[in-house]
Amino acid sequence: MPVPTFDREAAALAKGFIVCGIDEAGRGPWAGPVVAAAVVLDPARIPKGLNDSKKLSEARREALFAPIMEQARCGIGIVSAQRIDEINILRATYEAMAEALRHLSPLPTLALVDGNRAPPLPCRAETIVGGDGACLSIAAASIIAKVTRDRLMAALDRDHPGYGFAGHKGYGTAAHADALRRIGPCAEHRKSFAPIRLLLGN
Repeated sequence: MPVPTFDREAAALAKGFIVCGIDEAGRGPWAGPVVAAAVVLDPARIPKGLNDSKKLSEARREALFAPIMEQARCGIGIVSAQRIDEINILRATYEAMAEALRHLSPLPTLALVDGNRAPPLPCRAETIVGGDGACLSIAAASIIAKVTRDRLMAALDRDHPGYGFAGHKGYGTAAHADALRRIGPCAEHRKSFAPIRLLLGN
């Protein structure tokens, strides 16, 4: 099975770029924020075992979170469900990515972004489809974004009990749909998303 490499970053560093990887978590869920992370890896201190967060167990992601935060420079951007409803999920994702980047100093001059559409950023951006499984910086960003969002959803589960946010993380599971039918949406639900909109009769 292919694993992410540092090849793209090494090539960019050789050209004088300050390079980061950017990824997001939470574009598809019915509830909660979208979270993005931007990570600048230190070539001499890359944590072992980095991979696409979706290919790692929750325990492995949690175990990697602290080493990434300690050994790399990390920025995190969080955009709320309310903001997602205001501007749509694509623009909210871009906003989270730009916020994550702004938390890095010095500011990167090249961002390697997972996906096929580049967000508007204050630096050059290159998209990589499947980047979280191909590029170590993006893999690290995918882990930081996913763990951060999962922890936020666990906290929201305590604030809004009954939906099962800690389990399904806001995604559209059968249990989530059942909870919505029983108790209706809460402030953390994305009212612009079709399943919630239909429930509200909009």
